[in-house]
Amino acid sequence: MTLKGMVNGTRHMLGRYVGKWFYDKGIPFDAANSPYFPPIVNAIQSAGPEVKPPTAYELSGPILDEEVEEVRNWIEEYKQSWPRTGITLMSDGWLNKVSIKEFHNFLA
Repeated sequence: MTLKGMVNGTRHMLGRYVGKWFYDKGIPFDAANSPYFPPIVNAIQSAGPEVKPPTAYELSGPILDEEVEEVRNWIEEYKQSWPRTGITLMSDGWLNKVSIKEFHNFLA
């Protein structure tokens, strides 16, 4: 088998595993267009087989806490420009009780 054939075969298997995860969890296919999707694949490839994926606890606890802190820091940085630009950040959210989904709007 050629190198190109091996790469295509590996990519196909990657697609199958990613697809199974998307299908099992009902992840919208559009999530593959997220700018965060290619970096996660690259990070997994770089980490190698000995690195275990994060647990549900880690994702819902310490990792989520870090992401929240990052957003808070970004907002604080952004607030520094408000006196110069006259712009403020507002948010609004609601729950769609039919499909049990939360919606959030952020306005500047």
